Amino acid sequence: MKRRIRLVALSAIALLSIAPLLFLVSGTLMGNQEIFTCIAPGLGKAEGYASWHLLAAYPTLRNVVALFLDSPEFFSMFWNSVKISVGIVGGQILFGMPAAWGLACYSFRGRKALYLLCIVLMMMPFQVTMLSEYLVLDRLHLLDTLAAVILPGMFSTFSVFVMYRFFRSIPKGILEAARIDGASDWQIFFHIGVPMGSSGILSAVILSFLECWSMLEQPLTFLQSKNLWPLSLFLPEIQSNNAGVSLCASLVALVPAVLIFLSGQDYLEQGIAASAMKE
Repeated sequence: MKRRIRLVALSAIALLSIAPLLFLVSGTLMGNQEIFTCIAPGLGKAEGYASWHLLAAYPTLRNVVALFLDSPEFFSMFWNSVKISVGIVGGQILFGMPAAWGLACYSFRGRKALYLLCIVLMMMPFQVTMLSEYLVLDRLHLLDTLAAVILPGMFSTFSVFVMYRFFRSIPKGILEAARIDGASDWQIFFHIGVPMGSSGILSAVILSFLECWSMLEQPLTFLQSKNLWPLSLFLPEIQSNNAGVSLCASLVALVPAVLIFLSGQDYLEQGIAASAMKE
């Protein structure tokens, strides 16, 4: 009996969790008139309460056609999101991986203070550093370019924090044995550190990509030209009278994030567990 109650409770929670996704799918297949009829009370344009249909009364692919054939700016902004996300994640791996390795495997004066600084910078919200970043980018004449969003994100300490835990867990005996065999520091890093810390590296990649894909404040601050906007700024621009296209665009924008999450779910769980461990 208890098992059945637990199963029902978990099923109800799971259904609530996927409700937004069902909302997007059903809305994508609805016509604008049907969507307006459902949400008009919530917009104050009709009496009663807003409602929603799990299945469209008159399914149509008009919204899909309108998005892919009549909205060329969608593809431009989609690729802008890809460029920003790949650029930031690639930079975090390029600079964050050696930094995490150095903090985890080398002893030097001020190492703990430097690690604490990384944590402080990671916890600092964008609003705190926004003005200083804006002034620096302005002096470098990088404002209103994709580099204005990519460069600050490349040096985020979040990836350092995640990868540090995995590199720290590598047994010191293995590193010492490699040094005795004549391996250089770079050889130890590439042939021991990277393979043994691959779970942390991949979890950092996944978490960073999910954050960059939905980035909103940074492009809104540093980008003025609409042709440089990422997809996260395109969706709010769609008008309420074209809500079906908005729902379809939201569903398409969700696909890459879901695929990345599902492909690395195991590594992501390991990264979250490792990040929760105390020093």
